Amino acid sequence: MGDTDLGNTVQKYHLSSILIPALLLSLCSVSAQADLKKKQRKAVSAMAPAYQVWISEVELLITSEEVDAFIALEKDYQRDAFIKRFWQVRDPYPQTARNEFKDRWHESLAYAQGEFGGLKDDRGRFLMRNGPPTSRLEVRCSLLFPLEVWYYKGSLQVGFQFYLVFYQPSSVGPFRIFHPEDGLGSLFNTFSVASDGSTSLAEVDRQCRDGDLVRSAISWVLGQGNGYISLLSRLDSPPEPPEGEWVATFAAYSTDLPEGAPTFEASLDVAYPGRKQNRTVMQAVIGVAVDQATQVDLGDYGAYNFLLNGEVLKDGELFESFRYKFDFPTAETSGPTLPMIIQRTLRSGEYKLVVKLEDLNSHRFFRAERILEVPKLEIDLPPPGPEDPETARLLAEANAAITSGETTIQLVEPSGQLLTGMLRLETLTTGDDFHRVTFSLDGKPVLTKRRPPYSVEVDLGSLPRTRTLKVAGYDSEGKELATDEVLLNASDHRFAVRLIEPRKGKTYHNSLQAQVEVSAPEGGTVERLEIYLNEDLLATLYQPPYTQPILLPGGNEIAYVRAVAYLTDGGSTEDLVFVNAPDNLDEVDVQFVELYTTVLDRQSRPVKGLTREDFSVAEDGAAQTITRFEQVRDLPFHAGVLLDVSASMDESLDTVRDAALKFFEEAISPKDRAALVTFNDRPHLAVKFTSKAEALAGALAGLKAERGTSLYDSLIFGLYYFNGIRGQKAILLLSDGKDESSRFSFEDTLEYARRAGVTIYAIGLKEAGKDGANRRKLSRLSEITGGRSFFIDDPAELAGIYQTIQEELRSQYLVAYQSTNTSGDAGFREVQLRVAKPGTEVKTLSGYYP
Repeated sequence: MGDTDLGNTVQKYHLSSILIPALLLSLCSVSAQADLKKKQRKAVSAMAPAYQVWISEVELLITSEEVDAFIALEKDYQRDAFIKRFWQVRDPYPQTARNEFKDRWHESLAYAQGEFGGLKDDRGRFLMRNGPPTSRLEVRCSLLFPLEVWYYKGSLQVGFQFYLVFYQPSSVGPFRIFHPEDGLGSLFNTFSVASDGSTSLAEVDRQCRDGDLVRSAISWVLGQGNGYISLLSRLDSPPEPPEGEWVATFAAYSTDLPEGAPTFEASLDVAYPGRKQNRTVMQAVIGVAVDQATQVDLGDYGAYNFLLNGEVLKDGELFESFRYKFDFPTAETSGPTLPMIIQRTLRSGEYKLVVKLEDLNSHRFFRAERILEVPKLEIDLPPPGPEDPETARLLAEANAAITSGETTIQLVEPSGQLLTGMLRLETLTTGDDFHRVTFSLDGKPVLTKRRPPYSVEVDLGSLPRTRTLKVAGYDSEGKELATDEVLLNASDHRFAVRLIEPRKGKTYHNSLQAQVEVSAPEGGTVERLEIYLNEDLLATLYQPPYTQPILLPGGNEIAYVRAVAYLTDGGSTEDLVFVNAPDNLDEVDVQFVELYTTVLDRQSRPVKGLTREDFSVAEDGAAQTITRFEQVRDLPFHAGVLLDVSASMDESLDTVRDAALKFFEEAISPKDRAALVTFNDRPHLAVKFTSKAEALAGALAGLKAERGTSLYDSLIFGLYYFNGIRGQKAILLLSDGKDESSRFSFEDTLEYARRAGVTIYAIGLKEAGKDGANRRKLSRLSEITGGRSFFIDDPAELAGIYQTIQEELRSQYLVAYQSTNTSGDAGFREVQLRVAKPGTEVKTLSGYYP
């Protein structure tokens, strides 16, 4: 049966605290929900049988909002696209070809239908929502109706141990989940039940096979009281829906016109200006006469604004959908037509293009459908221009920039994390036009090769720093044919945008083809990409490929293209490239330095109420001007708990676990994120950044103390995991011993901590505090990162320390400045932050690497 000790602290916490809200939610108006479901079932029954079957298969999974959105769709190809997207947003590993969630759901559904006859049997429903049990016991005993006892070490819904008991009333029909409110008598066939159930359970133990296990399970269920009712409510709830507003986004891409919507006239021209590798570039230009558009005036600023939704259908199915937003500043509008240019890459064949263009200032629409006969381009063909000759002239240069062949080069990203030392990287190439290939690391050339294989060996140094490796291929005349770059030791949290085109040093005349590469962080979704020429917003792209022709001002004027990417949570990042700039134009990288600062009094209590005037900051001795100042009481933070689970922690582990759980419970709000890293002779990421206390508690429930201590490797691993995270960051490191087996040294760890920008709170237990050398090292790590160190003999003190750390994280000051150092020196810059108030101590980063 496995581990049946279900009375530990984590269990009680879950059953009495986390699950009670689920019970309260179940008290909502049942009749209102029933009415809604009745209306939804009626609407679904009018659909084709295939869609009725799909709804029945996902009934335990789909949300009411998703059902309403599905019902509102009018075309089968839209419903098919909805179903595809429904599974995509639930894919736990979207970077892989397989959708593990979808596969598991269908496998569980087939098992439930074959084993239990469908989902009307409670066993099938609980299986679908919680996954298969750790063990399953079927009970046939004359005293009892047919029973099944399921034991879980943890399920898809919760991360702790529990029992489920199912019974078959009157020995016929579907099984039901045993509910304590049903009374113990509902389980029995012929036996009379005493008021407290003790006699009947004793008889089960004596007369039934495996009766002791059955009695234990039933007794445990009854012993949980209201906590078990809350648990059942949680286990029988639909899985948590995907984060983000995917349903609203899907609906927003519709090309259907609102009923009775006013319209306007526009032209739609389609051309095929070249090919991108083995696909043909389809270019559509929608031309709107200026006198058909509506201008908005905001003060001295005027603009025309349009939103374009498009679909490409292939064989009656949705091949892709896309969305663009176009903005035309009135001051920049000179011709009679406003050209809106979209590009998609398609394989040769027949498609159907559907576009809907909305004038955002008049809410009038233009809608058109066009059959596309996409040719297969073997050679460069002069593209037929748009009907407007001026637009055709301006676009000629941008279209000429479209890659027209198979000459490509791609770096093969190495596997693994924390890459250091010598590393060999290979490339994949197509075409044979390369005369030479050049590799550069962090902008500095390292190797040029004139014949394949095009590979390189680079020295990444002794620490796992983020490095940029770039490869570029050139023809015999020195023209760049293809490029690629990879970030080595890049975090899953990295959010970055890179302008591939335009390129620095290249001359552009009338137009150019902007190409942008966007890397989204783990769990993040790119909401849109904005492309600017100087400070004028030209186009907003809502999906890849992020390419857009840009019309330039005449006369080869200096300008810049800026690409800004946004996540659905509001986060943003950008890249900027100057166009037609002279070689001697200096680009200065100004560092914006943010210092999350704690100020303590003589009793080590946070000092509140300080003002900007109380602070002064210097960098390498040079005074700096504070440009941002605020007391950050409720700023979201990322906290990582690094927990030593080596063998020496065996006696303390329960207390340590409970203290960590209390920290997660009290400190992590819905807008914060926490992660758990456990370590012994190697680190293990137990829980990725999350705001869900139950996920963190579930990982704490299964800890086991064993093996040795690899302290420095684990700390570097934890700091590495923060790579790419912005804002307030802290690591809470807890260990009872010194390092025993790390490949990184203390000096390596100290250097890496200075680069990471993460505040370290080091907590030394027992021997860790008695060893003078180890104590000094932990104190040093905390000091240089702006944290604190604590050394205790009794693990019971941990709860108070975690409370102290929580108060500090909620009582910090944000002091920010723009560095006056523009030398480009990559060395460490020492920061001195002072407070003009006697008797205080300032805790912040000791410096940074630019």
